[in-house]
Amino acid sequence: MDWAAASAVLMGGLLGLLALGVPVAFAFLAINLVGAVLWLGGEPGLVQLARNSVVSVTSFSLTPILFFVLMGEVLFHTGVAFRAIEGVERLILRVPGRLAVVALVAGTVFSAISGSTIATTALLGSLLLPEMLKRNYHPSMAMGPIMAIGGVDMLIPPSALTVLLGSLAGISISQLLVAGVMPGLVMSAVFIAWVLLRCTLDPSLAPQDDYTGPRGWARWQPFIVYVLPLLLIFAVVIGSMAVGWATPTESAALGAAASIAAAACYGMLTVAGLKKALLQTIAISGMILFIILASTTFAQILSFSGATTGFVDLIASRGLGVYQALLGMIVILLILGCFIDQVSMMMITLPFFMPIAQQLGIDLIWLGVIFLICMQLGLLTPPFGLLLFTMKGVAPPTIRMEQVWRAALPYVVFGLAVLALIVLWPPLATWLPRVLLG
Repeated sequence: MDWAAASAVLMGGLLGLLALGVPVAFAFLAINLVGAVLWLGGEPGLVQLARNSVVSVTSFSLTPILFFVLMGEVLFHTGVAFRAIEGVERLILRVPGRLAVVALVAGTVFSAISGSTIATTALLGSLLLPEMLKRNYHPSMAMGPIMAIGGVDMLIPPSALTVLLGSLAGISISQLLVAGVMPGLVMSAVFIAWVLLRCTLDPSLAPQDDYTGPRGWARWQPFIVYVLPLLLIFAVVIGSMAVGWATPTESAALGAAASIAAAACYGMLTVAGLKKALLQTIAISGMILFIILASTTFAQILSFSGATTGFVDLIASRGLGVYQALLGMIVILLILGCFIDQVSMMMITLPFFMPIAQQLGIDLIWLGVIFLICMQLGLLTPPFGLLLFTMKGVAPPTIRMEQVWRAALPYVVFGLAVLALIVLWPPLATWLPRVLLG
């Protein structure tokens, strides 16, 4: 069987199972069993599949995923995150679209302490969306910023998906984590500027908010007490890696310990809250590791079948340059993002993209950030963007799915603009990790 036929069997079978609604991990596992029999030598191939599976999930580089998820879950389930929102809200006064700006600023803060885009969107949506609708914010202005900033969570560390991408793609995890900071902050700033401009030009989208709040120390206290310590946790995670004191795993463990310590210092750490956080962490981490288990063998089967080599040789024979190949990768990722989840995007494309990138000499940190932004945009693109469904789940029943899609559209456009900026000016992604980590 030539490489084209092998690709058709493997990729066609996989996409067919996903289209039928088979869970991602089980779809990859089924294709792996078929591939092991056809290309790894039958029964010995099945034995090798089992060995590969064990090795894939015992990799020490995956350990930060658990700790990064735990950081956010502890702060959410203990209630510290809610106090932080109040701290941000009291500082932002008399600006157009005030609550939308609060959502964007608070979401940026949570991006620095949470490894879950869905958790950030659900939290901000459940807390701020009802209040915005109550104050007659236009549904698009109420929902759009919350979904948009939830996606930025993927770029700003700690990010479980960044760790997963670095591990699967063979990219330095510490450098990739740091590389997402500048693009994430730029994207957040662009979203805030858009909200301010849009609400200034059309005040009916967000009625004037006359909230003045307390004065003096009472105004600044929640921010100083609840927000600054959380930003300090972010500084601990990034700083410990930057100065070489800790590996990504050790810095993630420091961040998780700091989150638990912060909740305890605030007197908000309860047995029930910690139990919920641990159970949710186990559920999310277990799901990710089970998918990794299936994806590692899938990449090896693609290689053994000749599909990876054949595809790379085909691209090489076309004489494509760096930007042409990169544009093709981006288009593929954006299309996939409309239909499948982010982990599946990685597992399907990385076995092909990484050999091409290495052959063309593409900076892997640069490519990794581009990959993350494409996945982030996939969270916001219909029909299957995960954050669209998350928002629909926390929105009132009167909100239609079509309204959710329209609310996300401007932020997809601005996300594409930031993506284009990074493609045209790579230092936006590569400068900070080079400076901090060398």
